[in-house]
Amino acid sequence: MIDQERDIVKEAVDDLLKRKARAKLNGGPEKIKRQHEAGFYTARERIDLLVDPDSFMEMGMLNHSDMVGSEDKSAGDGLIVGLAKVDGRPIVVQAGDKTVFAGTEGAVHMRKAVSIHQYALKRGLPMFYLHEGGGLRMPDGMGSDGISDKLFPNEMLTHHRQVPSITSILGDSFGGPTWTAVSSDFVTQLKGTCMAVAGPRMIEMATGQQVSTEELGGWKVHAHQTGQADAFGETEEDCIAQMKEFFSYMPLNATEEPPYQETDDDPYRRVDRVLDILPNKATRAYDMKKIIMEIVDDRQFFEYKALYGPALFTVFARLNGRSVGIIANQPIKYAGAAGVQECEKATDFICLCDSFNIPMVFLHDTPGFRISNEAEKMKIPTKIMVWNQALAQSTVPKISVVVRKSVGAAYGNMCGPTMGADFVVAWPTAEINFTGPEVGINVVYGRQLQGIENAKEVRKELLEKWAFDSSPYKAAAKHLIDDVIDPRETRRFLCRTLEYACVKNGSISEHRLANWPTGF
Repeated sequence: MIDQERDIVKEAVDDLLKRKARAKLNGGPEKIKRQHEAGFYTARERIDLLVDPDSFMEMGMLNHSDMVGSEDKSAGDGLIVGLAKVDGRPIVVQAGDKTVFAGTEGAVHMRKAVSIHQYALKRGLPMFYLHEGGGLRMPDGMGSDGISDKLFPNEMLTHHRQVPSITSILGDSFGGPTWTAVSSDFVTQLKGTCMAVAGPRMIEMATGQQVSTEELGGWKVHAHQTGQADAFGETEEDCIAQMKEFFSYMPLNATEEPPYQETDDDPYRRVDRVLDILPNKATRAYDMKKIIMEIVDDRQFFEYKALYGPALFTVFARLNGRSVGIIANQPIKYAGAAGVQECEKATDFICLCDSFNIPMVFLHDTPGFRISNEAEKMKIPTKIMVWNQALAQSTVPKISVVVRKSVGAAYGNMCGPTMGADFVVAWPTAEINFTGPEVGINVVYGRQLQGIENAKEVRKELLEKWAFDSSPYKAAAKHLIDDVIDPRETRRFLCRTLEYACVKNGSISEHRLANWPTGF
């Protein structure tokens, strides 16, 4: 009797192992081979690339479609999920499985995604998505009964930035993977893939329009036009490395500060080279990236939306081991003047930093905004004010440095005085005014100068006077800004003031922006 019971137990265990072995083959050897021949990794291989060795704990391995007749060909129902660690830090991960019904979403697939999302929020675990797939599965979603319980999950819509969500688009993605990506805090896209609401075939059937995947949602579309992806990779390894680097600047959840990173870089070192980077002529362009490299720890930073709104530079870096978000004008692009894209980029970045307790540093060098008839039609007044609203609502420490020019309303948008900064200082090279001297003189004295013989000399005198008025010393004298600092002391100043600004609550914010949408 005892021997017979042992046989039953062994048979049960053997059956379990066989079921799990079959599940690990996903859509089967032939479809895995097809995925490899197309130049892509499988969902499980992508998870292995992302997570620490032997750290992945899969949930729902024995899932399959609940459609009758699909049980044996739908392992995992097109989605692999579980718990793991990335660089020793706990996360949850989802990976769309192209080998099962092209990664489309059936009822079990969606139930699993909702369940792991709920657990991530419950326990404060960051969410990683390795995605490709064709959206809602047909016929699962057809009919009033099929669609009624497969609309957008409430967890996605009320996420409130409780934990970071980090997505990589690693194959053509329509429907669900796209909704996830545009709702995420960081998105990287593999070049050669498409991210859109629906695929070209669906668009042709619905509208008659013929379009390629590259034209519809290729990486260049999202890099330069939509801003719906934040970084781009040549290979899947590149994209996954970008996800991990972004994560290194993030806390596990909104209740924590981002992790410190030990550095041997002296927080009080002088940055003498900035004097060589800044041109002698105020009208000459330079690369703000070089200034930032001199200031931050180990000359390292991670750029966010590098190709979208290029006149504004948004990066994650560290100062004395602390994560910071830097918003800087980029003078080599449109002289650093922000347009519609830059406004959206700034708002997005402010919401992200404030929601995850990342202090912000602002580096000014802007002549104002790129105003035009076209910009007005794209609602630039609204975009400017939404940026200002986000800035006013943010409560993480903020430090503002006027490097060179900061003109008009842009002075406010870059966190000038009265905009909530802990400290506002200027370099002695700063020019601060309502408008640039040339523009101001043309507006105020234009007609008068047309009627006199010595207009050139008078214009020169006016320029000298208006340039003097633009210096930072008048604002400093009236305590409208906190100080004028030696540019070579900028790193020291930022590291010291950050330390004081974080005494009471660290860098924890009030999270007023956590409910703001993830796109503008």
